[in-house]
Amino acid sequence: MTGYGRGEQTQEGYKIVTEVSTVNRRQAEVNVYLPRELEQLDARVRTEVNKRVARGRVMVRISLHVSESTLISHAQVNTALAKAYARELKKLAIELKIPADVTLDLLVRAPGVFQTDAALSDADHFWPGVDASLKKGLDACIKMREREGAHLAKDLKARVTTMRKSVAKVQKEAPAMVERYREQLRERIKNAGLPLPPEDDERLQKEIIYFADRSDISEELTRLQSHFKQFEECTRQEDPVGRTLDFLAQEMNREVNTIGSKASDSIIAREVVLMKTELEKFREQVQNVE
Repeated sequence: MTGYGRGEQTQEGYKIVTEVSTVNRRQAEVNVYLPRELEQLDARVRTEVNKRVARGRVMVRISLHVSESTLISHAQVNTALAKAYARELKKLAIELKIPADVTLDLLVRAPGVFQTDAALSDADHFWPGVDASLKKGLDACIKMREREGAHLAKDLKARVTTMRKSVAKVQKEAPAMVERYREQLRERIKNAGLPLPPEDDERLQKEIIYFADRSDISEELTRLQSHFKQFEECTRQEDPVGRTLDFLAQEMNREVNTIGSKASDSIIAREVVLMKTELEKFREQVQNVE
């Protein structure tokens, strides 16, 4: 399911901002983007996300902002590194036989010379702030996903209701299917110009019994009803049910296809087409459910 959430947390003059966004995907995929100072927290961020999101592609972007006053108060100069830069630059100038113009501006721009606590301290120091910001972003994102989930649940229930009505019609028509086949068989014999056999003709009875056995769909209808009940149970659960619904959709599709291949009856075939149409939409929507 899709969702977006943003969380902010301040810690010792630093502002940590987390943006969490999710899009539909059958499996779980987490992408984390961290500033250089916080890269060591990647695994911990992924762990927290996986606790809350079981399915979908998740993008987490965390940024670290420093106010000007904090930057000034926490600024530090690595004097030893600056001296080393100056010394090496002078050596290079001598080797290249060019004027050595090592200015202060050049040195403070060199990597690592002008630093703040954000670059010097251990990333774990920022974890409380990152964790709080991340939880706020996840809470907002999940709340949006839950609203979408409520709409999805309503849509899925409506499709199952439609399929249940079709199953009820099929169950009602199934007993009459054999009798309709008997009449169709006698009609074909009549149209072929052959004499109609009596009702108790042995060959006719065998053909009808064979058809009744081959076209028996009672087991498939029972299993479909069982799948519908399992769907209802899933809608009442708090845990992720996306993969369970995936499996149920596959099993329902199997039963519907079997009914279609077994039941050589126009009335039942019409209901099978309707069930397949609704089931296809059901399967598409289930891909979005966590």
